[in-house]
Amino acid sequence: MGAGSQSTRRSFFGAAGSAALLCTIGGEKVSVDSPRALRKADLAAARVGRPRGATAAQAILPIQPAPGGVRKEYWIQAETARLAITPGRRDDWHNRAVEGGRNVFTAFVYREMTTGFAEYKYGPSIPGPRLTAEVGDVIVVHFRNGDTKLSQAVTMHPHGVRYNPEYDGAYLGEYTRAGGFIAPGETFTYQWECTPDSVGVWPYHDHGPNHTLNTFRGLFGSIVVRPRGAKWPDRMHTLFAHQLPPPVTGLDRTFHCFNGRAYAGSTPTLGARVGEDVEFHAIGMDSNFHTFHIHGHRWRNAAGAFIDNPTFGPNETVTARFVEDNPGRWLYHCHVFSHQDAGMAGWYVVDP
Repeated sequence: MGAGSQSTRRSFFGAAGSAALLCTIGGEKVSVDSPRALRKADLAAARVGRPRGATAAQAILPIQPAPGGVRKEYWIQAETARLAITPGRRDDWHNRAVEGGRNVFTAFVYREMTTGFAEYKYGPSIPGPRLTAEVGDVIVVHFRNGDTKLSQAVTMHPHGVRYNPEYDGAYLGEYTRAGGFIAPGETFTYQWECTPDSVGVWPYHDHGPNHTLNTFRGLFGSIVVRPRGAKWPDRMHTLFAHQLPPPVTGLDRTFHCFNGRAYAGSTPTLGARVGEDVEFHAIGMDSNFHTFHIHGHRWRNAAGAFIDNPTFGPNETVTARFVEDNPGRWLYHCHVFSHQDAGMAGWYVVDP
């Protein structure tokens, strides 16, 4: 795709109205089609007050796991961070420099910490930590809103697991419960039960008053639930397909990303060895539909048919699992051509 066809700030703003992010924040409708509108949205989110049902104090009565299960505890903080979308500034697939100048933006990320929020386990990144469990377990997330820049409430809302309204993690206006409004500096403990119908790979994301913008900024991650005692793969790779558009980043163009990065060499370079049991999960985390294609590989879908390019939409997951038998350097990418050419591609390297 030539330079003239790349999505720039001008073309993004001048496109049809569906290109803008339309948000309702605290009863105020905001069309986010420019950095100025983004600031307006953040100010609106900062003004949202605590609903009466969302008490700051929380009495934690531990939910007990099913027989054989455990309480799996995580300590996670939400905070802003400056992240590079194309740190290598090159498209390693086509061996060329990435067009455009600035590529660093203010992301909003979930960071895993040690017990008691004592210290970070690793640097800021998109997506947030992968939460893993088996049927019968209870996922316990001690969550802290560590935002010091945007001054707005955020949450963690899970898909796929069982929870009561306190642990929904969703802002619901006057019906909001405790877990749906975590103001800056506050902590809350979510408890999510892994029932037999929780088996699968699911996203979690912010569902606070400004959830659309904050999810676009990077507040999302994955939950993996297995049957109790099931074999885990030798390698598990999780990829979120999403875009970072100019109103969210303040940059001059839209980047189509895997895990917060664009273009092969900056997106995750994934690996495996021949003979390993390998599992890929691709999850949609924007307003688009995508496909997931790995060169040189096929796998069976839920119906048993061989596929190599399944489609998935917002907050949907597709899974590819196979025993690796084809060494080499392979591309993986979204096969929506405008997405792959704007950065949604990467390397999968299989060693003999």
